[in-house]
Amino acid sequence: MGINKPQHARLQFIDEKIRSGIFPNAASMAKEYEISTRTILRDIEYMRDMLGAPVEYDNSRKGYFYSEQNFFLPALDIKESDFFAICITEKALKQYENTPLYERLSSIFERLRDHLPESIRVNTTWVGAGYTFLNESHTRIDPEVWEIVSEALIRKREIEIVHKKAGADEGTKRAADPYHIVNYRGEWYLIARCHMRDTVVRFAMSRIESARILNNTYSLPEDFSLNLFLGSSFGIMTDDAEYDVEIKFAPVHAPYIYEREWLQGQKLCSSNDGSVVISFKTNSLFEVKKWVLSWGAGVEVLNPVELIDMIKKDIKGMAKVYRDRP
Repeated sequence: MGINKPQHARLQFIDEKIRSGIFPNAASMAKEYEISTRTILRDIEYMRDMLGAPVEYDNSRKGYFYSEQNFFLPALDIKESDFFAICITEKALKQYENTPLYERLSSIFERLRDHLPESIRVNTTWVGAGYTFLNESHTRIDPEVWEIVSEALIRKREIEIVHKKAGADEGTKRAADPYHIVNYRGEWYLIARCHMRDTVVRFAMSRIESARILNNTYSLPEDFSLNLFLGSSFGIMTDDAEYDVEIKFAPVHAPYIYEREWLQGQKLCSSNDGSVVISFKTNSLFEVKKWVLSWGAGVEVLNPVELIDMIKKDIKGMAKVYRDRP
């Protein structure tokens, strides 16, 4: 059942009173709004059960408060075009189905739709038929690990994780301070200060086998910035050094190079034969190598020599694998 405007106005009033931090009770709000205490109590029950509001009663203060300060009531004054955009966003979020984040966002979306007036509701079946997002493969994450790491990140608490590197027989126990969570091409990464290495590193969330929150708190360093941490990275991985990269793409590939910004600060130089050279600075040759190889023939690395050697090594390895194939 959709929420009606008079009730929405009351809920906004109750929300403002609770959010103000004065610990209002049902009687005081009913008197100020000039309605019955029973109506206020019904509205608070509705906020809890239907809107998921974290409303709790403090016996010592004899009033209500929000146990989660980030809660906000669903907005009522939304246009049909706005809601259409939300429908498209909800479909795009399916790429995050491998995390509990998707279930929560889907729940929020459904509550928002349920509490809009009938006059602006949208039949979303045609949205589902008309729009599709083809997502990359994604890793699987333990929901319990996701919840623990996310809570520690919000509360600024140290965590203890068991992280298993790719190909390792068993995981290693690490204490860490969670700084940031990043999604890149279907994988979620935890950016954290590893106590064992005493430096900021990245952990693939799918490789965290277990996690628990520790008692110690931490403060995010004032000089920490995700952009500075990644630097001129071509992806999520970084090297210690920065390289000047030049890659020549044949005319057949040139249109695809022109239509995207592959890395901030890139430069394109076209030739009379229709080829194009892209140049940029990066600290992640491993990621660039994978990108170059994905184009197949018609791509030539001009610089740096370290990247050329990496490409040649992989090509020789692949040639060996297929040497005896008919």
